[in-house]
Amino acid sequence: MSNLRNVAIIAHVDHGKTTLIDALLRQSGTFRDNQAVAERVMDSNDLEKERGITILAKCTSVQWDDTRINIIDTPGHADFGGEVERVLSMVDGVILLVDAAEGPLPQTKFVLTKALARGMRPVVLINKIDRSDAQIDVVLNDVFDLFAAIGATDEQLDFPVLYASGRQGWCVKELGDPQENLHPLFDLIVQHVPAPDVDEDAPFAMLATILEADPYLGRILTGKVYSGKAKVNSPVKVMNLAGEVLEQGRLTKLLSFQGIKRMPIEEAQAGDIISIAGLTDATVANTIGAPDLAAPIPSLPIDPPTMAITISVNSSPFAGQEGTKVTSRMIRDRLLAEQETNVAIRVSETATSDAFEVGGRGELQLGVLIENMRREGFELTVSRPRVLLKEEDGQKMEPIEEVVIDVDDEYTGVVVEKVSLRKGEMTDMRPSGGGKTRIIFLAPSRGLIGYQGEFLTDTRGTGVMNRLFHSYAPYKGDIAGRRNGALISTDQGEAVAYAIFNLQDRGVMFIDPGQKVYGGMIVGEHSRDNDLEINVLKGKQLTNIRTTSKDEAVRLVPPKRMTLEDMIAYIEEDELVEVTPKNLRLRKAELDPNERRRANRSKKKAEDAA
Repeated sequence: MSNLRNVAIIAHVDHGKTTLIDALLRQSGTFRDNQAVAERVMDSNDLEKERGITILAKCTSVQWDDTRINIIDTPGHADFGGEVERVLSMVDGVILLVDAAEGPLPQTKFVLTKALARGMRPVVLINKIDRSDAQIDVVLNDVFDLFAAIGATDEQLDFPVLYASGRQGWCVKELGDPQENLHPLFDLIVQHVPAPDVDEDAPFAMLATILEADPYLGRILTGKVYSGKAKVNSPVKVMNLAGEVLEQGRLTKLLSFQGIKRMPIEEAQAGDIISIAGLTDATVANTIGAPDLAAPIPSLPIDPPTMAITISVNSSPFAGQEGTKVTSRMIRDRLLAEQETNVAIRVSETATSDAFEVGGRGELQLGVLIENMRREGFELTVSRPRVLLKEEDGQKMEPIEEVVIDVDDEYTGVVVEKVSLRKGEMTDMRPSGGGKTRIIFLAPSRGLIGYQGEFLTDTRGTGVMNRLFHSYAPYKGDIAGRRNGALISTDQGEAVAYAIFNLQDRGVMFIDPGQKVYGGMIVGEHSRDNDLEINVLKGKQLTNIRTTSKDEAVRLVPPKRMTLEDMIAYIEEDELVEVTPKNLRLRKAELDPNERRRANRSKKKAEDAA
């Protein structure tokens, strides 16, 4: 298979992977000159298009001279690291993309560590060198230092470097070279990335790496053929990592990547990346092979989840008014289906039949799952995230994250103070040019829940924070939660402008006039640290007095808007987020005020006893 190359593009979020692939597809002749193609064509999922991030790993294929190059676009956000780890088992080389201004960031380190551990020799592409704040030499030195710090071999340290602008569609070997096209990158992939090391004469064996559901073909498994040949309708068996046979069946359909499309083929060779259909139980990390295959293909274990939320049936007075999928059975089936295709998520039952614990890598990953569910017509409630602790030698251990923060120099003081309050320890602080400072902390994951919004407020929206799981460390003690209490609605009905106007001095409102509310729903944030029950339904008393001072216009401060992830991070332990297809609401877990007081007394007694 000397005319085949399998390569993944890896980088930190927003460093330009998907935009670069757009340019590679155009310049390889995959698209006709007059063909209309969407920007960031690989981001096919609605949420990916809206947020401008890659969530799911995807494969494409281009022809360069007589060599076929399979290219895999990977997610850059740490929460979707499970996708990256799996994908690296399919490829023989990686292109490490680094932003010429921002340099290597936590996810760069994460994906590079995984690639080096598999013995790969990356190609380094310094992207966006046309940025006004690019510092190319500094970034190149930082990349070399990163390779050395995570134990690269001498051979891996001797990496080739290209300088590029993915958006403009060119790259060069030397900074003075003419900026024409991406041909140097195609040529370097063919020269530097090894052809797949496979045995074409051995029995057919393939490692399933990506699982998708297709309405016409059923379960589609994508992976690399490690040995032998796959033919349509040939019999196969499926083995797990322990070598146990899970099912036997036939390959009803073989698909190969050509550009951004999957095309049916009759036969697949060893070394190629293909998709197969026809199996009912096979899943990610299983080996699909010929009936006489002796042993499964080894696969790396996935890093475990570090955070969990409880997803339960919607129990508010407005339940069932918008969604079509409201029962615990529907929620359970959907979560188990997600666990099957998303290896970084774990679903487990709880003591009650209508609630499920879902573990993941972070707030964004869990938020994306919930957002997808609400778009599918689900109604549910979501608890505050909690970190997953573990015991080691009788000691309680908690997940610690490496936090890299880039802020304007004037905000360094407030950032250091706030992260220190959350038990973060500063490990490095240095000027990064342009009046900015880069600060690196090691902080407990639970201390960072809900900090993103506060961080953006403190830095006037100019700060950039990146987080990555670092290790487990001894439990660091209690961390103060949200300082302000909640404003809680006392009754059910539609909020009245006059009532909101008179309650504005009590705190920040989350609702608009005319919005439906119910007793126990959180309608705002109190200016003090205690919860306060308020009536937002109280209209103006009608009198026969008609003076200008009496009827002055009601001026309302615009309410605070929060995204789903903001809400999940904002709530306390006794609060929930109600998620429906059309609305997101904050509420108390106990809607009845008497039940709330009883629960608070019980909690206080338990704390005093402890």
